Amino acid sequence: MASASANLASAKGAGTALRLARTAWRLQYHDSVRSVGLAEKALERARAGADVTAEAWARLARGFHFLRHAAPAAAAEELVAAQRCFEAAGDRAGEVLADVGIARSEWMQARYRESLQRLLPLRNEGMRLLRHEARGMLLNAIAGCYSAQGDSARAFAYMYEALRQTQAARGHGFDVVLYCNLAHELCQLGDYDEALAYLREGIERCKELANPRLESVLLINRIACLTDLDRSREALPDVRGVLDRIVDARAGDGDGVSFDTMAIAALRAGEVALGKTLVERMRPSLAASTVPDEQVEGAVAEAELLSVHGDPAAAVARLRQAQPLPAEGLSLRVRCLYVQTLADLLERLDRKDEALAELRHWQQLHVERMRRASQSRRQAASLKTELLRLQRERDLIDKRRRASERARAQLASVNQQLSQKIAEVESLRVILQQQAVRDFLTGLFNRRHLNEILPSMRALAQRDGQPLAVAIIDLDHFKDVNDRCGHLVGDRVLAEFGRLLTAKLRRSDVACRYGGEEFCLLLPRTDARAAMRKLTALLRCWREKHCFVDGVDIAGSSFSAGVADSLQVPQSAEALLQAADQCVLEAKRGGRGRVVVYGEDESPAPAQAAVRATATSPAA
Repeated sequence: MASASANLASAKGAGTALRLARTAWRLQYHDSVRSVGLAEKALERARAGADVTAEAWARLARGFHFLRHAAPAAAAEELVAAQRCFEAAGDRAGEVLADVGIARSEWMQARYRESLQRLLPLRNEGMRLLRHEARGMLLNAIAGCYSAQGDSARAFAYMYEALRQTQAARGHGFDVVLYCNLAHELCQLGDYDEALAYLREGIERCKELANPRLESVLLINRIACLTDLDRSREALPDVRGVLDRIVDARAGDGDGVSFDTMAIAALRAGEVALGKTLVERMRPSLAASTVPDEQVEGAVAEAELLSVHGDPAAAVARLRQAQPLPAEGLSLRVRCLYVQTLADLLERLDRKDEALAELRHWQQLHVERMRRASQSRRQAASLKTELLRLQRERDLIDKRRRASERARAQLASVNQQLSQKIAEVESLRVILQQQAVRDFLTGLFNRRHLNEILPSMRALAQRDGQPLAVAIIDLDHFKDVNDRCGHLVGDRVLAEFGRLLTAKLRRSDVACRYGGEEFCLLLPRTDARAAMRKLTALLRCWREKHCFVDGVDIAGSSFSAGVADSLQVPQSAEALLQAADQCVLEAKRGGRGRVVVYGEDESPAPAQAAVRATATSPAA
């Protein structure tokens, strides 16, 4: 009896740990202090109760908190531990979220390409597995990578899609993060009025949250906008507001706070003492930073301080120390700020030729900035207008819903109307997206998607030291089926084979229609021999499959397949496909109904011989 009571108490404790961990995850933006506190409690209880699922969610919440309040390396360590726990618990959605956090830590260490290579292969799977703001977090992370690479059009597209996905869960506070990021990108492109409008909405929403760090980031973005507009004095209340929030949040010396941006605003507003204090507080983090924007803007802040103390020559020397400017990861806004500051200082020193050269450089950057801004507006204008209007309507409806039952009924009605409007706005995009990556007949991915994802999967496999197997499948004698039974029957056979692949492959595998009756499989963490065994089993299943079309049983189907992996063919993605295609030709020359592995003897191995039995009826 005592043992049963102990087991019941243990189970209850495990359930409590998971509830605490999930609550901590939901509250990470709404109440950051409470979130990390709950995560600590959940982790302690999960360890005591050996609850691997609760431990996974607790570590995930802690890892994302560390991304915002600690060093990226510490966050990555916690997120890797969370990922192992999710893998042990069989929670693939949790693994994806942990990977999103790890990619974010790479981004924070200026490893933008690595971050994007980690995220892009997760995109389609994440959109299928994740919900609401979790989808938004994935899309927003991809947007950040494109932003760092200067591709504002793609960054905007992903951010607006993230905003749309987050609508249903906006009460958790992630929508404020998106307002902040949208404003930041607009500020980079010089669209300050639009950026300030987003910042006003984000700061207003922050009043409903208990997240001083997020509010500080919004204020710092507004400080940057006002400074670039030569309205530095208007930014001073925000500078003091950020400093007050650091004290209120007990954030010590404000690790991660953009003292460089605030210092430039204070110095340009004539607040020299305040600017000097901010520069001094900036220097420890600047020395350790690897982020190009922080390094260059920090140099500008120190040059501004030297300039107001009457030493423009030393200010120019400090700016020259930052040269050459980073080619990647440095935003256009900070690049323009640097060049403009250098030109002003050179003009003060009467070094007119050098000043003119820098002004011409600034003009070129400004033209590029306008070009990117125009391109981004064309990319996002229609979607942006609709989403902002729908957001305002939802804000009004939320207030009515909390007021009365009548408001709740009205909310449901208007939500339906809004969903229809969203569907109208998104219909063309969805159609184009599906046409771009899906084969309508089989439901598999198409060749365009294969060409897009294969290089990323190959790069990820090389980085992890794991094989990536590529298999090409050609349905045998498919033309005979079309000739005997007609193209409609042939289409039914192709669709049935697509369903077989979908049922038999792993979630991490990618199946594509390669063209006609050819298919291509991408099998991560699988070498060519293991892939051959999987294809042998698929061939056996396809032989045993009965496709009834208008009462006619098309049985005895077979296929020829070729397999190669990235360890055998490391040169390129194209070479990998060519190797697999070459093996398909060898399989067909060898009598069809077999699997050939690249680099092996043409004579069939025992496993190959086992699947070469003659079909008892015409093969498709």
